[in-house]
Amino acid sequence: MIVTVAKVTDPDRFLEIFRTLGAEKRREHGCRSAHLYFDPDDAHRVWSVFDWDDEDYAGFLADPEIPGIARQLGLQEPPVHAEAAIELDA
Repeated sequence: MIVTVAKVTDPDRFLEIFRTLGAEKRREHGCRSAHLYFDPDDAHRVWSVFDWDDEDYAGFLADPEIPGIARQLGLQEPPVHAEAAIELDA
């Protein structure tokens, strides 16, 4: 699982690109699912949770088309990767 947090300029545009171009690229690089959450205290902050293994995610980041898609997403800064604090069975 990969978790990222990002600030975006236009949440609606971000959602449209995330659902279209972003989804195509994620599938191409082995992502099994993606969940997007808007921060209830800041509509311009989005949390993304991906069912992705580290190797496929690294391939996604290395894809030469990703910087262009990231620009279209309207990211205010590169996403921050959240690290798991603990893993539990339930």
